[in-house]
Amino acid sequence: MQPHWFIVGLEIFTGLFLACIAILFISVIYMYIADKLQTKQAIRHNYPVIGRFRYLFEKQGEFFRQYFFAQDREELPFNRAERSWVYRAAKDVDRTISFGSTQVHDKTGTVMFLNAAFPKYDSDEHQDSIITVGEHCKTPYRTATVCHISAMSFGALSRPAVTALSHGAAQAGCWLNTGEGGLSEHHLKGNCDLVFQIGTAKYGVRDEQGKLDDDKLRNIAAHDNVKMFEIKLSQGAKPGKGGILPGVKVTEEIAAIRGIPVGQDSISPNGHAEFNSVVDIIDMICHVRDITGKPTGIKAVLGDEQWLIDLCEEIKHRGIESAPDFFTLDSAEGGTGAAPQALMDHVGLPIKESLPIVINLFKQKGLKQRIKVIASGKMILPSQVAWALATGADFIASARGNMFALGCIQALQCNKDTCPTGITTHNKHLQQGLDPHNKSARVANYNRSLHHDLKIIAHSCGVSEARQLTRHHARIVTESGISVSLDKFYQQY
Repeated sequence: MQPHWFIVGLEIFTGLFLACIAILFISVIYMYIADKLQTKQAIRHNYPVIGRFRYLFEKQGEFFRQYFFAQDREELPFNRAERSWVYRAAKDVDRTISFGSTQVHDKTGTVMFLNAAFPKYDSDEHQDSIITVGEHCKTPYRTATVCHISAMSFGALSRPAVTALSHGAAQAGCWLNTGEGGLSEHHLKGNCDLVFQIGTAKYGVRDEQGKLDDDKLRNIAAHDNVKMFEIKLSQGAKPGKGGILPGVKVTEEIAAIRGIPVGQDSISPNGHAEFNSVVDIIDMICHVRDITGKPTGIKAVLGDEQWLIDLCEEIKHRGIESAPDFFTLDSAEGGTGAAPQALMDHVGLPIKESLPIVINLFKQKGLKQRIKVIASGKMILPSQVAWALATGADFIASARGNMFALGCIQALQCNKDTCPTGITTHNKHLQQGLDPHNKSARVANYNRSLHHDLKIIAHSCGVSEARQLTRHHARIVTESGISVSLDKFYQQY
């Protein structure tokens, strides 16, 4: 005979089971009726209940492809091999691989570096050369660091994410670009070097009419941590379109910093109202530099290059001191929190095409030493950075590499305020998983590892530091499957 407690438990279990069956049956009936009555989705109407699985599979497809079906080198925008290197670098664990490379070495566009017969010893002590940006400014900026953190606004990123980046940048000795969302207390917490970005909406330095406010500009420049100012003309992921911050991410704090209403979409103009020609661009560069006394440059993705040629001619006319102190070249492969797919997929030139164009033009016009070039856009691995330096860049700036270091899993939900890692969401519950202290260490580890492995490539090529790499140190695979030197390949640009 069964104990009394067993019989009672069995009765309770049976009751719960029958209740669940009843709820499930009622739910199926409700979904069937709802699907048949609605006319917005044909699949649900024609195949009630079962048709709902189509939308479920579509939503979960990104997850399954990423973790179960995609090969190491085929996923976009960043494949598993690339993300894996960043994750290991951020955790400061073994970054070596075994057996053989999964890289396809005869794929068109693949860059191969030329090892020297007499490589430099990794043990040799050699300090990277210090680069001065804005040598004509009252307060020039000097740094030996090659890799930096690219523009990501507070708003697009969460409070703990910005805090972690600030502390991580300070530990790594690199700068952090504020993005167009203005300067927040979270940018300042780590006491790192900052580049203040002036976007088309002038967030943080705008007056009531949305124009540049000189007093606010002076207040920003008064912060010792703010080392440079960057005027954003365009962004790689959305050239010809201003920044987009969905209203769900415009909190009271973000609205106060930007000077906009709470909860409303933050849509920046697609261009600076003051700009009608390259003359206007140089006028603003000189104005910001005069007001702040600090290096001032521009950021753009290259498309039509005539404006850049005209800019160089105007600089020649005015004098070299009128030139921007730096030029941040973004790539069509650049990332963002939200952008129209038509722009992200099809507008602007990728960095592998635009960087040699810009470097060649600056050399031709005698401006290469005056204007420091910062390459940006999918520069997350040492080999990619080495290519940019060999092509002629002075620095690189990466946003998504540092997002991976923070723990980004490429969930592709940056525009929905549902980021599962707490990086691009203002949901307090989701932010709890992002510990700024822990993640700042990972950001620092990633940047140190990036520089370490970059130096390994340089030493293998027989030079002491990465900035000594030239186009003669690398070859690029052509459509024939045979590689040619970067110098020869880029002559066409």
